[in-house]
Amino acid sequence: MPSAPCDALRRQGYQFFSTTSSAALKPCMWCKRALTGGDMCYKHQFYGIASHRCVQMTPTLRCNQRCRFCWRSFEHEVVEEEECSPETILAGIPRFQKKALAGYNAILDNTVTPERWQEALDPRHVAISLSGEPTLYRQLPQLIDLFNRKGYTTFLVSNGTNPEMLARCNPYQMYVSLDAPDKETYISLCRPQDDYWERVKESLALLRSRRSAVRITLVKGLNDFNPEKYAALLQESGSMFVEVKGYMYLGYSRKRLVRENMPEHELVRSFAEKIAAACDYRIKDENVLSRVVCLERVK
Repeated sequence: MPSAPCDALRRQGYQFFSTTSSAALKPCMWCKRALTGGDMCYKHQFYGIASHRCVQMTPTLRCNQRCRFCWRSFEHEVVEEEECSPETILAGIPRFQKKALAGYNAILDNTVTPERWQEALDPRHVAISLSGEPTLYRQLPQLIDLFNRKGYTTFLVSNGTNPEMLARCNPYQMYVSLDAPDKETYISLCRPQDDYWERVKESLALLRSRRSAVRITLVKGLNDFNPEKYAALLQESGSMFVEVKGYMYLGYSRKRLVRENMPEHELVRSFAEKIAAACDYRIKDENVLSRVVCLERVK
């Protein structure tokens, strides 16, 4: 694996499971906030996940899309690598999570209590969502099965371009991104390496028989139109939940978009209402801070 991308990402806090692969973890902002007694991620509000006990990781940094709204770096893309074994990743979870959170144990006080620190060192949830497209990792079903056997709650987040791989995976909750109401918008906004639109729709169709969620990242002026077309795709999917989340002007996305592309929560809420009005979903909950509205299937 090339050292330059790896070194740059290490400076950003990435912990790599091996020297020959791009499998990595990095605690998210919400994990650290929760550890110090602050707000938890909206997944805690929607699904009961304790943020300080959640590991954000990926088995590969490779991706087959170049979404304009992605806060990750395309400049640090890994082209070739040796895949890290599921066993190596599993064994590294507690060690590298502890290393990534190093320093917080030095400030054990009223904000970081000994109890919460010990809980953070015993993570129970794994969000396979750090960066890259996890379905490009050939051993993904085996990795998720291993996590499941060890008692982790697994959340798999995919761009939906590899439905055959998704069909073999059994996470606690499967996320598929739907960031466009039609093929033309998908091609221009997500910039896939190939035309994967039909494959994305195949992945959506897999969600009916699973605990699942569709993620819509709403980018003002670029995909915040035709709510009825989103609704038709969601209706066909049968997904249990839908998250309509506003794009955030963060990270490397600032090189591709402008601050005006970031919608206010009122716009996100209004668009979610229009989607719900056109299909069998209702608003379940919302988080204003994260600009996200959760819809739930009612039929």
